[in-house]
Amino acid sequence: MYTLYISLITNRCDDSPMMKYSSDAIMSGKSKEHGARTRSRMRPIIMSNNQLEVVASELEALRLENARLREQLASRKDNKQDYPLSLEEYQRYGRQMIVEETGGVVGQVKLKNTKVLVVGAGGLGSPALPYLAGSGVGQIGIVDNDVVETSNLHRQVLHDSSRVGMLKCESARQSITKLNPHVSIVTYPVRLNSTNAFAIFEGYDYVLDCTDSPLTRYLVSDVAVNLGITVVSASGLGTEGQLTILNFNGVGPCYRCFYPTPPPPNAVTSCQEGGVIGPCIGVVGTMMAVETLKLILGVYTNENFKPFLVLYSGFPQQSLRTFKMRGRKESCLCCGKNRTITKEAIEMGEINYELFCGSRNYNVCEPDERLSVDAFQDLYKGEDFSAKHIFLDVRPSHHYDISHFPETVNIPIKRLRDMNGDLKKLQEKLPTVGKDSSIVVLCRYGNDSQVATRLLKDEFGFVNVRDVRGGYFKYIDDIDRTIPKY
Repeated sequence: MYTLYISLITNRCDDSPMMKYSSDAIMSGKSKEHGARTRSRMRPIIMSNNQLEVVASELEALRLENARLREQLASRKDNKQDYPLSLEEYQRYGRQMIVEETGGVVGQVKLKNTKVLVVGAGGLGSPALPYLAGSGVGQIGIVDNDVVETSNLHRQVLHDSSRVGMLKCESARQSITKLNPHVSIVTYPVRLNSTNAFAIFEGYDYVLDCTDSPLTRYLVSDVAVNLGITVVSASGLGTEGQLTILNFNGVGPCYRCFYPTPPPPNAVTSCQEGGVIGPCIGVVGTMMAVETLKLILGVYTNENFKPFLVLYSGFPQQSLRTFKMRGRKESCLCCGKNRTITKEAIEMGEINYELFCGSRNYNVCEPDERLSVDAFQDLYKGEDFSAKHIFLDVRPSHHYDISHFPETVNIPIKRLRDMNGDLKKLQEKLPTVGKDSSIVVLCRYGNDSQVATRLLKDEFGFVNVRDVRGGYFKYIDDIDRTIPKY
């Protein structure tokens, strides 16, 4: 029988006193290297020869296993370059990488090394931005000089109520950083124009046009063509939207190929005027992110890419249609053979986008035909207003139903136009109206009311017609904020 001293400290590696015992020391029960302090932490256990041999064998096996693990750990440290993503990134993007179409780790690294510029952080940019960031796009630039307003929040879900008044690009940066800290965000709180566009665009691989103005769409496309950048372009209004890819790999058609001339200014309706359903514009913005990922991952090639236009409609039943579009036009002024819209021409101001697209000139009434909201208030609050004046509201009926002055009569501007100056048709709605009647015309912003004033004077023959400058919303802002503003 022999005495074996076993350390109560069991979580040591092979340099602990226990691991340093030789089999001879164990068999003899001698441990001259350890003093009283070490022995005070040991207790004697009586073992047979066979038991001691088993313990010695197990200790040797542990020593060998320890050496193997140390060698394996050292090997892993040497091979860190084999992992192009951090461990946290593997976890974050794992569900995405296992989808075959993404190309696995190689595709994820492509996303990480890509720079995407998003022009506009509104209805389209709000869904596109977080999906691009969530997918792992390495750097995202955001161009927007607008601020968050309460009226944005039903559709621009990247922002929230606490950020009303904050720059949209800064609000977007905060949201994206919380979503994915691995993404680098660069903000440009400026209005995009011909003097700053090239400096902003340079260095980016792709551009998303999330704007709502033809002027900006032409500018984005022209600059991208000159820099050889592919553009994902979309728009949305009401319950509908559309999407396309411009200047694909420097060989696809540009915006001017599709639209050589801009639409008439008065034919362009903004979200502010025409309204928009949040989820509908969200679908289109999400599709923009999908198309961008496909571009980055190489799904589209020069061989398989065909110009297209996707049309989405959310009401009454959702539908998605894709139309084939023609390729580049040789006569295009921007990407054609004899192009004149060059970088130098744009930066020197030779391309006048405002003149090309036109500007809405709603000053169709003379100054004496217009009432300020203060002058209107004095008239409205005066004696016998309803008896002396006909108060005409030319907003669409569904606008009128939201809120209106009780004394008004609603004849939408479209219906007024359709009357073609026929006084009898007008009298069906306004039985007491006559050529000498005093008419006050109101609309939402003071634009349609000017058109209505001209119609009533020039086509119907009325003499005493005036509109309210700035319209219903100007009255709310300056006179009575208790009225609902939509």
